[in-house]
Amino acid sequence: MHMHTHHFYSIDRLVEFGMEMAIANQMIAVMNQSMAQMKVPGAAMPSGQQPATIYYFVLDGAQAGPFSEVEVTRLILDKKLTATTLVWSPGFTGWREAQQIPAIMKLVALTPPPIQST
Repeated sequence: MHMHTHHFYSIDRLVEFGMEMAIANQMIAVMNQSMAQMKVPGAAMPSGQQPATIYYFVLDGAQAGPFSEVEVTRLILDKKLTATTLVWSPGFTGWREAQQIPAIMKLVALTPPPIQST
């Protein structure tokens, strides 16, 4: 029996899976906290049914999105998302700078710094 396991165990997929798991766990915590603070009639959802947080950005002068938190992390890694990037998410009254949004700053904090070349 010949199995092609090298695809599943590739470093990229393991890293991506680990990142998605960490972000998913963090997202659940953030959503639970947000839901607990929200008092909107009829908005209560059964546990585990919370929608994923989505974000829109102004990138290169144009609106882009929606992006999931996993995609936001990729934008941070690619240096496309900066502290002053304008962000909007459902529930916001207007556009805000990324540095003003705790959930975005938490993603920045969880993103590894660039590797220094010697």
